[in-house]
Formats: sequence, C-alpha cells, structure tokens
Amino acid sequence: MPRPIVLSGFMATGKSTIGPRLAARLGVPFVDTDAEIERAAGKRVPELFREEGEASFRVREGRVVESILSDGAPKVVAFGGGAVTVKRTRRFAVDHALVVTLTASPETIAERARTMDVASRPNLAVGGDPVARARELLADRAEAYAECHLSLSSETLDADAAVDAIVALAERDPLLVPLGSRSYAIDVCDDDPSRLTDAVARCAPSSVVFVSDSNVQRTRGEALEEALRPLAMSGARVVLAPGERQKNLASVSTVWDAALGAGVDRDTVLVAAGGGVVGDVAGFAAACLLRGVRFIQVPTTLLAMVDSSVGGKTGFDHPAGKNLVGAFHQPSAVVADLAHLDTLPHRELVSGLAEVAKIALATDRTLLERLEHDAGALARGDHGALLPVVRAAIDAKIRIVRDDEREAGLRALLNLGHTVGHALEAHGGYSRWLHGEAVALGTLAEMRATVALGWTPAPLLDRARLLFDALGLPTRVETSELTASWSHVGADKKRASGALRLPVVAGPGESRLERVTLEALRKVVCST
Repeated sequence: MPRPIVLSGFMATGKSTIGPRLAARLGVPFVDTDAEIERAAGKRVPELFREEGEASFRVREGRVVESILSDGAPKVVAFGGGAVTVKRTRRFAVDHALVVTLTASPETIAERARTMDVASRPNLAVGGDPVARARELLADRAEAYAECHLSLSSETLDADAAVDAIVALAERDPLLVPLGSRSYAIDVCDDDPSRLTDAVARCAPSSVVFVSDSNVQRTRGEALEEALRPLAMSGARVVLAPGERQKNLASVSTVWDAALGAGVDRDTVLVAAGGGVVGDVAGFAAACLLRGVRFIQVPTTLLAMVDSSVGGKTGFDHPAGKNLVGAFHQPSAVVADLAHLDTLPHRELVSGLAEVAKIALATDRTLLERLEHDAGALARGDHGALLPVVRAAIDAKIRIVRDDEREAGLRALLNLGHTVGHALEAHGGYSRWLHGEAVALGTLAEMRATVALGWTPAPLLDRARLLFDALGLPTRVETSELTASWSHVGADKKRASGALRLPVVAGPGESRLERVTLEALRKVVCST
C-alpha cells in the first residue's frame, strides 16, 4: 500500500461499510474523520454544524484531514460527505492519498438515509424532500467529487467487489490531474501492457481509433496491438510518417479521414501512441472530431512522458512558427510505460531529460537535486533511476497545470527555455536540433539573459550548465546561430506588444515571471 486511501462521496454511499472491510483486507487502520472531529471537540458533528455554521465547520474538518494524512502512513480514511467541497482539503487529499469517490443515485441515498437519524444529517434535512435535496447537493458537488483517482458506484458493486477494485487501484498507484469533471489518471509503469488495456476499458468506448507513426509501429506496434487485442474493438488504425515536419494540418486531416471513414461516434476514443508529434496531432484531431471526442495519451518517448502528454495542449505547427494552431483538450488517461523507451535512440532519450531538468530548475528543488545525483544513470536510460524521476516530473507539472490549465498565469513557467528553443528548432528546419536539445540551449540562453538583468544568481546558471552537460545535453550554440534564429522569436505565440512573460529562475526550484521586451532579450542572447 503506497499511500493512504481516502473514501469520499455523499452520505449513504457506503463509506462506513466499505472502509472497514478495505482496511481489514489491507491490514491497516480505518479512520473516520467525523469520529475524529467529535473526539477532539467533545461534541457531535450535527451540533458543531449548527453552532459554527458550515463554513467554520469545513475549516475545522480540513484541519483534521490534514492532521490525519500528513504522516503518509498507510490507512483507510472515510471523509464526511462535504469535506472535498473545500478546494484546499480536496487538493491536500489528492496530493497525499489515493482518493476514491463512492456514488449512488439520489433515490438510493434517500432510501438508505431513512434508516439513519435524519437529525444527524443536517444537510439532507433541508427543505423536507430528501430526494430533491440529495439531487441538489450532488449537482453542486459534482465537480469536487470528480477529482478522484477512482469513482465507484455502490449500487452496481457490492462491498467485496468495491474492495477488490480499490485494492487494484492501490497496486497501480496512479497520479491524478485534478480538473473537476475533466480529471484524469496517469499511470507510470515499467513493462505492464495491462495498464493500457485497462485505461481503454475504463472509457467503455464504442470504437477505438489508434494513431501512431511508422517508427512506433515498427518498434512497439506488436506490444501495443497486444494490449488492445483483448478489447476486440472496431475502429481504425492510422500510421503517420515520423518527425516534427509531420506536425501539420495534413496529418490531422489524415486522422479525421480515417476516423470518419470508420463511422465513429461521440463515444469513440482515440489512442495516441507516440512522441509529442503524434500526441499533439491526435489530441487536436480528437478535440475537433464531432466537436470533441475522448483520447488517451500513450507517450513512447521520455520527452512526451514528462511534458507533452500531460496538460491538454494539442495542435500543430505552421510555417510561421511552432505550435501556432491548437486547442486545450485534456486526455481521458495517460499511460507512460518505460518499456517503450528501450527502443529509443540514445540521443532522443537524453533529449527528454531536458524537459525534466527544466521543470526541476523552475519548480522542484528536490527533483533538481535528484537529477544531479543520478545524472549518469539517467543518461544511460537506467529504469531504476528513470521511474521515480518520470513520476516526480509529471507530478511537478500536475501541480502547475491544475491551477492554471490554460496558461493564464503560472503555467507559463513551464515555457522556460522554449522561447529561444523554439526559435532554434524552427531555424534549423526541425532537423538540426531535437526539441529537448533546443530547450536545453534555450534554457541556458534565457538564464544568461536573466543573470544579466539581475534576476538570476550567476552560480545557478553554472549549476544548470553542469547538469545539462552531465545528462549528455548540448550546452553551447554559436552566437551566429542564435542571431540567425531570432526572427522566429517574433512569431512566438507568447509575445504581446513586443514583449513577453519570461520565466526567471530565481533560486533552485524557484521561479517567477517577468515582463521583458524582445529587444532587451535579444541584446543579451545574441551577444558574444
């Protein structure tokens, strides 16, 4: 059992029945937050609710939840029905535990509640019609309840079956991108094809459109097909040509043509198996197909695992610049299986480490120190070193994306190195530098500028350069190439009125955004 398990959901959905059975099965304690609140306060929850009002009670409840979960010790915890309506409490639970939402219909909830003391259910007693009140509260809480690692109906599953499903979840230990009704789980594993089988099955699709490229099909096609075979799904197969140059509208149209030719409907799921190009193209195709269908990301490169498969950015390149046409469309699941990395050329594997280093420099000091310590093993592709790093890098990105899904604020910190990096890529015709290599060079160039502007300590630039070098990434690019590529910065989608919000690394794992004019940036970046 990797971390605590929280049972959430409306009253009378089975938490007090399933919780003790689950705890006994796992051999861990069972904790009921309402009981802990009452023990600490010396009063019943309904009494506290009446005396304090709901808002104050939720603050008290949140403190108890944080106290219970902070130690990380294995346990099963049953939440009160409204605990997750407070964002701080909900996000704390997601960060520290596996959250399972138990569900039931308003009619079933009202029927079960008849055997309970109505006075002990103050929220359900409002209005005099328990079914109507349950329906109202379930609607109000739907987005909060959806932020969970697993949702289970206590009407369609008996207690033992629910316990089995939760134990299986604990064995997977997925990460979660908590975005209300668009929340999704991310499985990070090593050579476990069943993760993809299960992810597609959980979507219960009417058909599957499988999208990959010829490189993936040659090296991993058999393993991917084997994972999908038990589902026996109709649909279509699309194999794109590989490479950044295929990240265009023609490739998107290829996916659309195949899907529509197969007679897909809105319950179809696209499965995108490949690097960032395949994921972005298939994701954008899914965003527009029939005005939006679901898709699953199956990243087969390190770069896609830690970056492009997470967060819902989809789209394609335009002759004027990289990623200038696209949409935000979150996947229904991500399955990052390290077995795919064994077929990568070494240069591509190392390229992906640049995105890990970027997010560590910008947001996660612990991850930065781990990269420095394990740089040699990571550069060799050692799975023992890679698995926790991939998981930590994804988790770091989740913490940004969940609070800024559409890059209105702090998500722009993830653009560290990308302004100059994208320009180098475009100038080189997307063939001279791999994306991660360009990001490494762009990060160093941008940090050199922020050092000159007095925003970044000079030793931190040296530390970043040493890390990139230890990971096997390029650290030098000619000034003439930077100067020649600068015209592409003018087409960067992040610019506005001749300036942009530039990520500034202010300390190890600490960053902020500063507005800088393109001319001021050019003077430093393109100087000798």
